[in-house]
Amino acid sequence: MGFSKDFLWGAATAAYQIEGAAYEDGKGLSIWDEFCKQPGRIQNGDTGDVACDHLHRYKDDVALMGELGLKAYRFSISWPRVIPQGTGAVNEAGLDFYDRLVDELLTKNIQPCATLYHWDLPQALQERGGWQSAESPEWFAEYADLMGRRLGDRVPMWFTFNEMTVVVNMASQMGVHAPGLKLNAGDALNLLKNLQLSHGRAVQVLREVLPSEAQIGLAHCGEVHLPKSDAPADVETARFAMFEMQGLYSETSAHSLYLDPILKGKPVAWAREYFGEGAPEFSEAELELISQPIDFLGLNLYQGGQVVDGPDGRPVPDPTWKSLGRTLFDWVVTPEILYWASRFCYERYQLPIIISENGMSSHDWVALDGGVHDGARIDFLHRYLRELRRAADEGVPVLGYLQWSLLDNFEWAEGYKQRFGLIHVDYETQKRTLKDSALWYKKVIASNGEDL
Repeated sequence: MGFSKDFLWGAATAAYQIEGAAYEDGKGLSIWDEFCKQPGRIQNGDTGDVACDHLHRYKDDVALMGELGLKAYRFSISWPRVIPQGTGAVNEAGLDFYDRLVDELLTKNIQPCATLYHWDLPQALQERGGWQSAESPEWFAEYADLMGRRLGDRVPMWFTFNEMTVVVNMASQMGVHAPGLKLNAGDALNLLKNLQLSHGRAVQVLREVLPSEAQIGLAHCGEVHLPKSDAPADVETARFAMFEMQGLYSETSAHSLYLDPILKGKPVAWAREYFGEGAPEFSEAELELISQPIDFLGLNLYQGGQVVDGPDGRPVPDPTWKSLGRTLFDWVVTPEILYWASRFCYERYQLPIIISENGMSSHDWVALDGGVHDGARIDFLHRYLRELRRAADEGVPVLGYLQWSLLDNFEWAEGYKQRFGLIHVDYETQKRTLKDSALWYKKVIASNGEDL
């Protein structure tokens, strides 16, 4: 069967990681602008003030996308760039930038895919309570309405949120992402409820202002567990670990905590038993709002781990399992997650799947011959894409694959230490160099994955 003829081969980025121009053209402060000023938060004291200078170099970057033959490009919108205080007065200069970016993509026949929230909450809203505020769903609805009206005639695919899991875990419990909160599990889950309500309100307003054929979804991540074999019992162990119990590595990372209210209209049955009084309660009206119908589920997939039944019958990490290897980020290389996560999520939620992020950080530099020879990334992508094709071959409706990332960029708390890009960026000169993996990916796109 293979990939569909209209398969979306593309790449993804996020506004704070690439745009720069953090204090230009009327942009407001984001929580990341403030977080990066705090000593010890970011490797080497790095910031996204300049990043890849994409705001000024977007035409050159889109030209490179065209050279690679990308069919789609997932970018995020900087909320404080378009509404500096988060609500109220809009910044026309910021809106104009996204107009120009979208129009430039369309000149190269690249489908724009917009993400409303990729972690850069306006600082002004954080000072009003951020995602803990009961007002946050209406703040987000106002923002979604603005962007839908401005870009909806040209942007056919919309992601409301990127990785609610990371907002809950790393930003709100562990404190390693902006705004650096350290909430207990109950408070973090109540923050998650506000994210889910905000997603529902955004879907509502986008449906009102977008053309009927527009597609709306979200980009999700969570712990991915692999079965020891294809035997039905082993498969059920991995499925149970992903959906029917608290996370093995973080108690608030089970997929169902995030997706069941959105895609099934009901909270997970075990949440109240496990979290006790800390687990949020949902009214029927809230669940109806949260579960507004969407068109696809985006999955951000990087690594996973094999599980087996423990002594009490509940899944545990398989102590005998060894991964293929590790990336520069020390993430395990597990190509099978593209098959199993796509399959498990489709079977549970019955929505088409798009891989909204997948890639690896590697030791990349410009060689004496002027190239960037990242053979490990080519092998990584080759192995992962073969597993995605297996899912497609078995009938999982896979809409596309958006590689992370188009450009080397600011990797949050890691600063500029990690290089995920298909395109190498010299941060001092801003020179772009296509890596060998980019040229390999160009061939994959041209053949629609037939030569994998």
